[in-house]
Amino acid sequence: MGFGAQSPVRVEWVVAVSVAAGAAAVGYLAYKKLYRKDRCCSGMVNLHIQKDNPKVVHAFDMEDLGDKAVYCRCWKSKKFPLCDGSHTKHNDETGDNVGPLIIKKKDA
Repeated sequence: MGFGAQSPVRVEWVVAVSVAAGAAAVGYLAYKKLYRKDRCCSGMVNLHIQKDNPKVVHAFDMEDLGDKAVYCRCWKSKKFPLCDGSHTKHNDETGDNVGPLIIKKKDA
């Protein structure tokens, strides 16, 4: 047997490895598409609020807050930084559990 002749065992082995590699590649791509945790979102949280600023920061004096203040933590509020309840829709769509930050004065 020379280099040109191939045994049936070698041909079967090459075919088996090729099929296995193809199946593994298809399985991996399907896993990445269907089961990765962040499939609903990109890595970015803030998609549209003050994108021209390098960092979004809001500061308030405690005296100016009144009895209670409710702040958005989902970045979906149309009244950002105040909460407008948009987290409810966000949670329903994504399965998330984010809610607002509530700051209130301590009862005397």
